[in-house]
Amino acid sequence: MQPENGVSAAPAMGGREWIMLAVLAFLWGASFFFFKIMVAAHLPVFLIVFGRVFIAALILNIWLMIKRDMLPHSWAMWRDFIILGIFNNAVPFALIVCGEQRLSSGLASILNATTPVFTIIVAHFYTETEKLSLPKIAGIAAGFAGVMILVGGDLFSAPGGHSLVGELASLGAAVSYAIGGVFGKRFSAIPPLKIATGQITSAALVLLPLVLLFDHPWQLPMPGLDVWGALIGISFFSTVIGYILFFHILAVAGATNVLLVTFLVPVTALLLGWGILGEVITARSLLGMAVIGLGLASIDGRIFKYLKK
Repeated sequence: MQPENGVSAAPAMGGREWIMLAVLAFLWGASFFFFKIMVAAHLPVFLIVFGRVFIAALILNIWLMIKRDMLPHSWAMWRDFIILGIFNNAVPFALIVCGEQRLSSGLASILNATTPVFTIIVAHFYTETEKLSLPKIAGIAAGFAGVMILVGGDLFSAPGGHSLVGELASLGAAVSYAIGGVFGKRFSAIPPLKIATGQITSAALVLLPLVLLFDHPWQLPMPGLDVWGALIGISFFSTVIGYILFFHILAVAGATNVLLVTFLVPVTALLLGWGILGEVITARSLLGMAVIGLGLASIDGRIFKYLKK
């Protein structure tokens, strides 16, 4: 979601786009809440993730069929969709679920907000046009300082500590998103909705054999209504509607403005976790989120532009 130039001006955000951004932040923040409900029901990791992407892929493919706008058929394109689906969906979703088996949904969302920090590191080494700059270096430093505030105490606990494993899984999801984001730049000639549909469909195809091999869903008891509600919510609202809103804001207001959602998602996740799940919001979580937010604001030059005014 980073702009090509760290300090370039972004298109203006109208009132409609601000509302859409707030809704998107709520839907993506709610995904951590929905995951936590399914984790609490002790569903297997692969089954949770497969359920999310399968339902979303089904809806998006039906939508494309209604529009008579089919996905590309070439093997090369589907190979790339599979790679993108692995790094943008299958791996990060699974790691987030693993993280939330050990962490609150709010803390998992804060750690996942480091995705832009890892993205600029990956982009520096694997692209020719997005090299490190002073604002980006400042953003990386602040981002990692925020991470150390959140996980620093657990680094000195016993090896393999319960919280540390969850924190590393959540950070691993951010790294996977970063790789997927940089790899996804090769799809610039394909309509965004097709990219979303292709990657989610590919993720479902990759996860299906893992679910059958490891999770044996036919042996599990029927989930309750709360679990079904969470699955439908995360599939339809957080994934399908979320992608539609994201790509609309990206097209109308640019990458710099859509990056603002990264600031808001942890707030939504924290409030839902506190208000509904009874999770505790610690001072360390708030401080870490604030420092990571400072880093995100530095990455695209916002802070430096405001200081010059």
